[in-house]
Amino acid sequence: MSPCSRRKMTENSHPGLYVHVPFCKTKCPYCDFTSVPSLSSIPDWLAGIKKEMGLYRDRLPPFDSLYLGGGTPSVLSAQDFSDLVRSLRRTFSFLDDVEFTVEINPDDVTSDQALLLRDLGVNRVSLGVQSLDDRDLGFLKRRHTADQALRAIETFKTQGFATLGLDLMYGLPGQRESSWMKTLERAVSCSPEHLSCYQLTIHESTPFGELRKTGKIPPLTEDKEGSFFLLTSAFLEEKGYIHYEVSNFAKGEENLCRHNLKYWKRTSSLGLGPSAHSYQDGVRWWNLRELQAYARALEQGKPPLAGEETLTQEQVYLETLLLGFRTREGVDAEALTARKGSREVLKHLQQAGVVEVVKGKVVPTVKGFLLADSLPLLFAE
Repeated sequence: MSPCSRRKMTENSHPGLYVHVPFCKTKCPYCDFTSVPSLSSIPDWLAGIKKEMGLYRDRLPPFDSLYLGGGTPSVLSAQDFSDLVRSLRRTFSFLDDVEFTVEINPDDVTSDQALLLRDLGVNRVSLGVQSLDDRDLGFLKRRHTADQALRAIETFKTQGFATLGLDLMYGLPGQRESSWMKTLERAVSCSPEHLSCYQLTIHESTPFGELRKTGKIPPLTEDKEGSFFLLTSAFLEEKGYIHYEVSNFAKGEENLCRHNLKYWKRTSSLGLGPSAHSYQDGVRWWNLRELQAYARALEQGKPPLAGEETLTQEQVYLETLLLGFRTREGVDAEALTARKGSREVLKHLQQAGVVEVVKGKVVPTVKGFLLADSLPLLFAE
């Protein structure tokens, strides 16, 4: 399906569509996503997105998920946002029950914006709260306060969106477990349908990465990381949330993130915009990261590709394990144990309380979630 191969998606499950909106009013010091702390290039980006849509017109089955991420999609004006959504709907087909998610920054939220999103069919909001402690928000250089976040939550609750998700972050330097628990308790009291709880990850290329190099931001110990993680999982499950992926919790099966599940299940997905990734049938391709290069390629009538790879059988196997061990669905037990030595490894992990075998699936326990990234290597030949 990539512009290079001109393939069509043929699998039975419906693909997901992701659109990357690479704009922010300011760039957070921990962020290594593709984003531009300026809004002046939005017209060039929107023109590029429309051209990229044309590369895939009439070659895709209906999408059942649409996700606008960033960057900060909520910085788009009402006119630009409406233009984008209407262009997507004119170009592509979507199921009637499409899950339509938009990432929102709390200080961008207004009642008018919420109404616009609802009128355009958005039914799932991912609100970048990060913390409900003003000291933590100050450290993270977020543009909103805890009170602004709470008002934003109330705005979307009042407008009746089907699913409200909150993104939260823990493991900040000097953060106490008691402080993190207060944020969790305040968040849960707002009754969000979904919570994503991420440990602060510091990348070398970011301002926080520079501070880490000079010792100004000390790393968390493994014991501390594990303590935060296990505390989070136990608290949210007690409150009725399903811990269905390492960092994600949902209030009932109906609130699982359909779009993100496609990545974890290796279902076909199409990504539009700078640095966006796409996948189909063992082939992955990705776009140019830099906005000007992306827009220039499309202006010249070229696909904005930065690269493409066909995964080997071994890569597919390891990736299936890596993604499967991050979710409560786990991996197929028969396929896992077909390899030499795998039964012994599995038995050891069961005895250690890291995995369980449930209905033909090897499923990680909460303890196993802590080791999710290393588990596939134990089964590699």
